[in-house]
Amino acid sequence: MPFHPVTHDRTAATVARQIEGLILDGVLRSGDRLPAERDLAGRLDVSRPILREALADLEARSLIVARHGEGTFVADVTGQVFNQAIVDLIRETPKALTDYLEFRVEMDALAADMAARRATSADRAIIGGILQAMADAHEAADATREALLDLDFHMAISDCTHNVVMIHTLRACYRLLADEMFYSRALLYESPASRLRLYEQHRRIGEAILAGDAEGAARAASHHMVYVRSEVEERLLAAEREKVAGMRLSRSESIGDRPTPGRRARPAPRPPGATRLRGTP
Repeated sequence: MPFHPVTHDRTAATVARQIEGLILDGVLRSGDRLPAERDLAGRLDVSRPILREALADLEARSLIVARHGEGTFVADVTGQVFNQAIVDLIRETPKALTDYLEFRVEMDALAADMAARRATSADRAIIGGILQAMADAHEAADATREALLDLDFHMAISDCTHNVVMIHTLRACYRLLADEMFYSRALLYESPASRLRLYEQHRRIGEAILAGDAEGAARAASHHMVYVRSEVEERLLAAEREKVAGMRLSRSESIGDRPTPGRRARPAPRPPGATRLRGTP
């Protein structure tokens, strides 16, 4: 954990500011568990009463949450960017998917540009590690792993911008995707051809960021999201067409089981040699 000793003004407010700064910068993330009280007090070089006061302040402001018997965790601050009421409205709005992908085309390009210009050596090591993991997953044809790394890759790029508004805005957007509000990421990894294109696109974005090529990174990210938008919209349309065709097939089969209106049933044939009675056809 990236805590450092408090060298002056050892007050609860100073301790709280250090922890909240780590949360704001994205170093501490939702669900991260803080060290035990004794360990954390030692790392910060403050007394345990001061640490308790700082943690109580952070919990009162909903930045951390203490779970009895489990420990203290960073609260779900990212998910709070879109509250549940807004999430429900977005889910029920037909054009929300189009708006989401339109936003991603622009913002992912900007994030890649900023990441290429601002990434530190540690940032580049993280990006490089994810690219290698992507290569391994692609080689192993592990589509599930590739889909998970897809999200990790885009989150890492947002972290490389070192812009707290960008980081938390994009994380909130990626959270919507992780929760499959619009579509399942696995949808994009169904075919080998799509998996290959996505892998190559991610590799080009990552390599441009590692090379400090801001223009190339932005261009590659924009191209990637335009492709994603096209693929998602086409696959969702295909699913809708399949649904409608299935309903037509079901209707056709049910019609085939019914007698045709207005047609008289043909009489059963008479056995050979049977006497025809008067008045019978």
